Amino acid sequence: MDLGGTNFRVLLVRVSSNGKQKVEMENQIYAIPENIMRGSGTELFDHIAECLANFLEKLGIKDKKLPLGFTFSFPCQQTKLDESFLVSWTKGFKASGVEGRDVVGLLRKAIKKRGDFDIDIVAVINDTVGTMMTCGYDDHHCEIGLIVGTGTNACYMEEMRHLELVDGDEGRMCVNMEWGAFGDDGALDDIRTEFDREIDAGSLNPGKQLFEKMISGMYMGELVRLILVKMAKDGLLFQGHTTPDLLTTGHFQTSFVSAIENKNSEGLLRAEQVLRGLGLDSSPEDCVAVQRVCQIVSTRAAHLCAAALAAIRDNKATERLRTTVGVDGSVYKNHPQFARRLNKMVRLLVPDCDVRFLRSEDGSGKGAAMVTAVAYRLAKQHAERQRILDSLRLDRDQLLEVKRRMEEEMKRGLAEKAHTTAAVKMLPTFVRATPDGTERGDFLALDLGGTNFRVLLVRVRSGKRRSVEMHNKIYTIPQDITQGTGEELFDHIVHCIADFLEYMGMKGASLPLGFTFSFPCHQTRLDQGILIKWTKGFKASGCEGEDVATLLKDAIHRSEEFELDVVAVVNDTVGTMMTCGYEDPQCEVGLIVGTGTNACYMEEMSNVELVDGDEGRMCVNMEWGAFGDRGELDDVCTEFDRAVDDQSTYPGKQRYEKMISGMYLGEIVRNVLLDFTAKGLLFRGKLSERLKTRGIFETKFLSQIESDRLALRQVRSILQHLGLTSSTCDDSILVKEVCSVVSKRAAQLCGAGLAAVVDKIRLNRDLEKLSITVGVDGTLYKLHPHFASIMRETLRDLAPDCEVTLVQSEDGSGKGAALITAVACRLRDERKC
Repeated sequence: MDLGGTNFRVLLVRVSSNGKQKVEMENQIYAIPENIMRGSGTELFDHIAECLANFLEKLGIKDKKLPLGFTFSFPCQQTKLDESFLVSWTKGFKASGVEGRDVVGLLRKAIKKRGDFDIDIVAVINDTVGTMMTCGYDDHHCEIGLIVGTGTNACYMEEMRHLELVDGDEGRMCVNMEWGAFGDDGALDDIRTEFDREIDAGSLNPGKQLFEKMISGMYMGELVRLILVKMAKDGLLFQGHTTPDLLTTGHFQTSFVSAIENKNSEGLLRAEQVLRGLGLDSSPEDCVAVQRVCQIVSTRAAHLCAAALAAIRDNKATERLRTTVGVDGSVYKNHPQFARRLNKMVRLLVPDCDVRFLRSEDGSGKGAAMVTAVAYRLAKQHAERQRILDSLRLDRDQLLEVKRRMEEEMKRGLAEKAHTTAAVKMLPTFVRATPDGTERGDFLALDLGGTNFRVLLVRVRSGKRRSVEMHNKIYTIPQDITQGTGEELFDHIVHCIADFLEYMGMKGASLPLGFTFSFPCHQTRLDQGILIKWTKGFKASGCEGEDVATLLKDAIHRSEEFELDVVAVVNDTVGTMMTCGYEDPQCEVGLIVGTGTNACYMEEMSNVELVDGDEGRMCVNMEWGAFGDRGELDDVCTEFDRAVDDQSTYPGKQRYEKMISGMYLGEIVRNVLLDFTAKGLLFRGKLSERLKTRGIFETKFLSQIESDRLALRQVRSILQHLGLTSSTCDDSILVKEVCSVVSKRAAQLCGAGLAAVVDKIRLNRDLEKLSITVGVDGTLYKLHPHFASIMRETLRDLAPDCEVTLVQSEDGSGKGAALITAVACRLRDERKC
């Protein structure tokens, strides 16, 4: 539908793409009576709906629900393609109750009220946009649309980085200028004449659309009339006579201007006929003078229009611009000189541009249909994308069920009978005490939990000025060693310790050592940890089922360089809890969300059935990464999770970890992107070879892409790094959404697990309200811009009776291992006494 003046068009546009782009159109024009133009909005939209129904009935398609594009050529504020709020009426329209309202909503309401047909309104556009799209279908250089008819306006493709009202800075977006209002702020006061001011004063909207009133067809004839009246009254024309017709507003039509300006004698003949029709007795000299007035008024209009078009050039940062302007409107099409004058002045004002003017033969209706066709395709694609992404979105009920199942698995892991079959192993750590402030001495700590490995020297000082001083060095573990033999792995670790001792000037020293070993271990005492299974991509042979403290001691003996007293084997979660607990005695939970994920907490000894005694508490290493290995997460697992699991080192294991941790999130995103691309929903269906590579989409990209400060242009640079060189702004926006959905789910799942932990502690202690601190470490938690806040929000929602403070561990779990060692040494010394 095309509404922009007194005539209203309904079109049926058939677009086919079977090898050849083809557009077929049928249309009908309906009049909009003046009483409806100036009546109520309800009457206007009822009339539009009636015309639409009539058209559908004539073509026998009233029973079909077709997509509709609505060209609505008045100033509108758009928030999306199918929503458009009328700012102000122009071109003589004054229907009440429409300004400030969504015209799509008003049209839908009118159609619904009839009830005899249904339409899917997909897009509402301006006539300039329709014109640009119509011409752009045939000329891909067309990126400006211009209307000079009853009213005037322009649109053009603007760089997204200049559009501060819209998110994103990649690519371009069509901007509807609404340039008819240029001058409403006084910018044109120095070139407006008394005739312009008189026209404005007598208009329906004084002070508004001042530029339009100097250019467009609605006002051009009236400008000429006012000049002729002034000249007649000054005795310069018609022997000083005027007539009632000449003095009547609107009686000198713009079509008269076009007719009078014909070059040959036909123009003067037409001038005589027009003046006679106005009751004037004109001389040949009068006719020449009237023709000259028409020329001056229409030339000024063409030149003002050219100056405004030339301003668009200033935004284009190219040395020589080649562009096409799609043009429509009765003044441009019907006036014999307007187009030539406009073209000539544009060339004079922007000599560095190759500008082609292309007349729109099909009006803006075809353009509206093209926008609709594109929008319809995009809407279907968007719906399919959201359907896929919805499988990765979790509602509150699902999260509560995850929490409930985690609570069940915790109970199973603690129970002696169910422990062997439980997914969440709830391993006793034999850590029963936290620092009391009397610990002192130098301790070595090792921190092994991923591809980076840390050696630390921790100096603990007691007394009034108790302090912990640390020195550390980071070493990498090459992949061939993580996948080699246990001997090679532990020899490499000992080599790193030797290097560190030399670096610290302590070669040959024998110190108590705490070993943070962040893999599932079964412990029967503090200084022993039997590896249950490798996780996080490690696969060193000869380690599973062995005591890692013994493997470390054997490697030390093989090196014959130094001796160490291995006092404690701890998990990184326990180390994190102890590190934060040194500063905050309420810290009784440790959480890691990094390469992998795990948690520990202080459990009542009476519930720890694997260890004798029921007095006091013991820290339990949950090994919650394995939650789901018995099918507890099957109903929230997606095809993407299953693909990541199938391709992992240990399929079917660590299912919870694979949905949360840094080692896997990037891989989940990559699998979603592959699926979208295969379905033609992303990257125009073209897949890069790099994106097919497992692990190429790193989890750090999620943190970078989701950073609020990160422009979409930088998202695109990440995609280019992945070989997706032709990705668009829309691709970047979608990739950002995929990252957001995947990381949000991870944070919510983590929050649900933590809610189960803190609620269990509260119930253990028979408290109505629990106040507790959780020590947290891990790159994902620390570096991702939204993970922590989403997890905190989920925790608050699912465990409302627990007041949880999350404290980020600044010193990692190595310091915790040293503190556990210090406490163990203190207790050992006390026992000796």
